[in-house]
Amino acid sequence: MESADRIDEDVGGAAGGHAPFRPRFPWLNGDLQTVRNMIVRPRPSFADAPARRLSLAMDDGTGDALLADLHAPPVPRRPLAILIHGLTGCGESFYVLSTARALLDRGHAVLRLNLRGAGPNAGACREQYHAGRTADVARAFGGLDPALLRHGAVAVGYSLGGNVLLKLLAEAGTAAPVHRAAAVSPPVDLAAAARCILRPRNRLYQRYLLTRMKAEARATRGGLDSRAAAAVAAARNIVDYDDTVVAPRYGFASAADYYARCSAGPVLGAIRVPTLVLHSRDDPWIPPGALEAAARGGNPSLRMVLTDRGGHVGFHGAGAKLPWHDGLIADFFAAA
Repeated sequence: MESADRIDEDVGGAAGGHAPFRPRFPWLNGDLQTVRNMIVRPRPSFADAPARRLSLAMDDGTGDALLADLHAPPVPRRPLAILIHGLTGCGESFYVLSTARALLDRGHAVLRLNLRGAGPNAGACREQYHAGRTADVARAFGGLDPALLRHGAVAVGYSLGGNVLLKLLAEAGTAAPVHRAAAVSPPVDLAAAARCILRPRNRLYQRYLLTRMKAEARATRGGLDSRAAAAVAAARNIVDYDDTVVAPRYGFASAADYYARCSAGPVLGAIRVPTLVLHSRDDPWIPPGALEAAARGGNPSLRMVLTDRGGHVGFHGAGAKLPWHDGLIADFFAAA
């Protein structure tokens, strides 16, 4: 067995001159790396670039809009960076804030996007995000002031937001709205991720996520009808929730149909813009198989970094205040 710190898949030199990931004490395994995002303090400061709230209309008949926070350095000199959070997260999640800080320091303006029904959008949206709702992100791009895009755009997606971003890039091909993109810990095989989260060792994660998913659903504008409310209350696990709440609400036949139609894995070969994907094999939520297959798939636009340690959207490394992946992403975007 090789060193657990190796980067053993690095297509196209995605890791650049960065040293292999080494976890920072005491966050020494995948679970601790994952949990740290939920408890870390203090969070990055943006006193030099206070956020300005934007509202991006969805224009799909629902009356919904996505709220986003824009940070702009005095003289932006790099593409606008759009950051897309994961399941039950929002633009205030630590991993989003840390990347925002890293990219601001490199001269990017940064937009922290809240998906439909998440964070400050809770209670303001009639509908919610899901793993395949790429049209929302496309509409958000389309609703931006062109002045924000004078240097172009890049994007980062985390976990479920990473799957959404990768699927959008595949659907758009050469017409993608960004010059470069990155995804951290994306569940590109949703069925495999669902099986993983159902494992007995993940019961605390399951409880944490399911509680937050139910709270998001109940907060939707106008509330839930009686059938949906009963399904939310009765769901015993995430797969059950996807089968009885997400699938019927958004036109899928079942959880299995939802996973099959919304997983980015089968379409990664269609991505045509340079895209960095980072994932750890000790991620307790998402198995690496689909990403290992993508690393062998031969798409020159995909640059894969697969490590043995780092957890789920963790990568809290020795010798650095911000996560290891932030430096890789910033350098990848700077290489454009």
